[in-house]
Amino acid sequence: MPLSLYLLAVAVFAMGTSEFMLAGLLPDLAADLGVPPGTAGLLTSAFAIGLVIGAPLMAALARRWPRRASLCGFLVVFLAAHVAGAVTGSFALLFATRVLAALANAGFLAVALTTAADVGRKGRAVAVLLAGTTLATVAGVPGGALLGAASGWRATFWAVALLCLPALAAVLLVPAGEAARGDLRRELAQLRRPRLLVVLLLGALVNAATFGSFTFLALLADGAAVPVVLVLFGLGSFAGVTVAGRLSDDRPGVVLGAGGLLLLGGWLALAAFPGAVFALAFTQGALSFGVGGTLIALALHEAAGAPTMAGSYATAALNVGAAAGPALAAAALGVDERGPAWVSAALVAVFLVITRGRAPRGSASRASGDRPARE
Repeated sequence: MPLSLYLLAVAVFAMGTSEFMLAGLLPDLAADLGVPPGTAGLLTSAFAIGLVIGAPLMAALARRWPRRASLCGFLVVFLAAHVAGAVTGSFALLFATRVLAALANAGFLAVALTTAADVGRKGRAVAVLLAGTTLATVAGVPGGALLGAASGWRATFWAVALLCLPALAAVLLVPAGEAARGDLRRELAQLRRPRLLVVLLLGALVNAATFGSFTFLALLADGAAVPVVLVLFGLGSFAGVTVAGRLSDDRPGVVLGAGGLLLLGGWLALAAFPGAVFALAFTQGALSFGVGGTLIALALHEAAGAPTMAGSYATAALNVGAAAGPALAAAALGVDERGPAWVSAALVAVFLVITRGRAPRGSASRASGDRPARE
């Protein structure tokens, strides 16, 4: 894999820490701002909404800019949003800063995934980028939870802002690249391809299941044990993208079919036995990110005719799920603390029904220059 992908993963680590960190800060943040935990959980949805809107919008705006300039600009905005979030006492303003940070994150990820799409082995390239996110769940998020417990949730926001500085230095080493010259209308027309739409829908369902339960994992463990649960989930997610990255290029159907069934069983087990969160955190992290990473690689393959926009399609679809999942889980939480796990199980069940009826075909390993098969 090119060095540039590993450098981009450094920045994705900082952004991944921000995206997931509320899972460990939720109770204290809600108490400090005077809102119910379910309402505070909507901050995760706010971030996801910003990613959904921002992915295609930022990708379209930045496609005429050199890649390095785009990446640096998005990262600076991301840093500024976290400084603003760290000093505000208003939930509404914090919500707005999460959307702004997500817009910047969306643009960054769209350009980064475009870089990954230029690599022949798309599954492995996506796995390198996702490693930044999964390492954030292993080190960044639990570290943020510990920092938040010791110094308050605002300290974690400051830490993410500081983490952006070495990430920015790393991005400056990425090759400048050239501005896009393709036809935007032709790239947008790829969204009429049924197989691409199926893959994007599957990605939204799996991510909704993942974020729906992950956002409220802290409520299933004692306060002191929250970082342990988050580390286990993060270790699992890192293992999942690493293994799936090697399988998804040649056997995407196996990863989706077997992984989906095991994922459903895990969410059902967590719903039935909430105390099993320690035993299930690792496996659910591995399966969620393994299946999700495979779907990203498949989306890049199916949208090969949209070389500058493909990454934004995948980002937007997965974050439709990341926005819907916590909202659905928050509603279920009002009935029972096991509600989020039941919601996740239901979403994965729908995923399995769709894959059984119309499983995605093709290999994610085709070179970026290959044209997708005709419908």
